[in-house]
Amino acid sequence: MTIAEIKRKARYLRVTPRRLRKNELIHAVQVAEGYAPCFGRSGGKCRNSDCCFIRDCMKVNLL
Repeated sequence: MTIAEIKRKARYLRVTPRRLRKNELIHAVQVAEGYAPCFGRSGGKCRNSDCCFIRDCMKVNLL
């Protein structure tokens, strides 16, 4: 997901996309959607298969 797409989603969820780094903004969106702020922290084992960031998260965890 691009940063523009993440900011659009954040605004839709009434999360102000302040000067946050990408992962911080994703964490804020995850919390607004009712998830734990786990982006990049799952170690490749995500329990939230319906999270919109799962693909990006798995890529980050492979690095």
